Parts: sequence; C-alpha cells; structure tokens
Amino acid sequence: MKKSYAKSLKEYDGSFELDSKKILAAMKRYKNSRKKPTSVALDETTIQELKSVAEKQGIPYQVLIRVFILDGLGRLKKAS
Repeated sequence: MKKSYAKSLKEYDGSFELDSKKILAAMKRYKNSRKKPTSVALDETTIQELKSVAEKQGIPYQVLIRVFILDGLGRLKKAS
C-alpha cells in the first residue's frame, strides 16, 4: 500500500488564512456535541506556535487544532 501524506497534496500549497466565521461556526456546532478525548504527540515548538496563532485569533489552542483537523478533512474529501 502506497503511503500518501496530506501535506503533499496541492491543496496545501501556498499560504493559509483562518476564516473567523468558520472558527465560530465550528465552535458553535461542536460545543454541545460529545467529543472523545484523543492524544496527539507534538513537539514543544509546534505547541508554542499553535498557542501563538490561537492567541492572535482569540481562541483556545485546542479549538484551533480542532479547526485545522476539520478543515484538513474537508479538503481531503474535496480532493477525492
């Protein structure tokens, strides 16, 4: 089975901007839904970068991670 990495897809080329409306919609949509805790190992530099971006956006960094994951899944669905 050939490995495929999301970051190698053309959809991930170029700059990335967060849409505050999408963030708020994602927060509202998933606020009352049950979530299953998961664990992702990230290096300290990545965590600090996420926290910095989240602070600029005015949201918790866990929400930012969730937005990135949901956005990535959406892009992968469109690409397939």
